[in-house]
Amino acid sequence: MNKLFFSTKRRTQEDVDVILLEEETHKHQIILHNDDVNTFDWVIDSLVEICEHTYLQAEQCALIVHYNGKCDVKTGELEDLKPRCTALLDRGLSAEIV
Repeated sequence: MNKLFFSTKRRTQEDVDVILLEEETHKHQIILHNDDVNTFDWVIDSLVEICEHTYLQAEQCALIVHYNGKCDVKTGELEDLKPRCTALLDRGLSAEIV
């Protein structure tokens, strides 16, 4: 749902810089894809260990992957996501960074 905000305050250059910095941060995601090989338990355990999910969060992501074919399982900076994605791939999961 989009919301429109009206303000009488004018934005300063500092405000604009902060907004742009926020937009640039966390623009990469690990997408986990569905497969017919890995069990729910394996996917859940992998997300808990590698992506630092809670058990409930990992379980929900596994269900989304199962029913929708893919799910964004981790958002962050590329340097942080690369080793996590590699670890998921090493466990036989299908993942990519976008």
